[in-house]
Amino acid sequence: MKNLIGNALLCFALVALIPSFTFAQKNKPKRKKEIYFSWGYNTEWYTHSNVFINQPALGNNYSFRNISGHDHRGWDEGLFGKALTIPQYNYRIGFIFNEKKELGFEINFDHTKFIFADQDAHIKGTLLNKPVDTSIAFNAQNGFFYYLNNGANFLLFNIVKRWHVFELPNGNIKIDFLGKAGIGPVIPHVENSLFGQKNSPNFQFGGWNIGVEGALRATFFKHVYLEYTNKLDYARYSGLKIYKGTAHQAFGTYEMILNLGLTFPVGKKIN
Repeated sequence: MKNLIGNALLCFALVALIPSFTFAQKNKPKRKKEIYFSWGYNTEWYTHSNVFINQPALGNNYSFRNISGHDHRGWDEGLFGKALTIPQYNYRIGFIFNEKKELGFEINFDHTKFIFADQDAHIKGTLLNKPVDTSIAFNAQNGFFYYLNNGANFLLFNIVKRWHVFELPNGNIKIDFLGKAGIGPVIPHVENSLFGQKNSPNFQFGGWNIGVEGALRATFFKHVYLEYTNKLDYARYSGLKIYKGTAHQAFGTYEMILNLGLTFPVGKKIN
């Protein structure tokens, strides 16, 4: 995970060189304001984290320490044999509102999945009003699973900055780099079983997240684009529903995304 985050940070650092290159171009093409929409799929890697459990009625206040979570891509199991919204998907709706400074605003949603299961987990705290500090086999056979499997679900409201990289004279191929940063709520689908006691699975507002991403966008024939993105996100979940109690946790995410989109210039070109 450290190597993945290191690679992502290196990518963002190299991207910082793009503005000096693009601004140095003598014949920067004129641009319009743009509205765009995209749909795509993603894969994630998560940092280790702690899951804190509070069940006052049961005398429980403990945590699972340094657990690992993984995603469930779905799109690698046959994309066209299932509904488009079952795999880990994402969408973007954006508007480049300042064509001179190349600034925009974007609604940015990632349907990501976080699965905590099938591992030895260190449990520490109070269990049935007694101290506990041991390891357990955290798996469904023993009555344990913890899924944000219908979504850990990151929603961000992003500020977008665009840098022009390359364009053919006829405008049929255009390459841009976009930097994005934002904050928003997480809307997880919470499903779990602890010591064989299951919750009632459901969606809920469950905290907040912040994220930054860098995207390389290739636009073809002025309207269709393909966008490859690397993203870093930090999410804090709280008040997650469990049997007779709540859970909370926080983790970081490194995400890779591939989107297919449509863009529509609006208004007049700048002078």
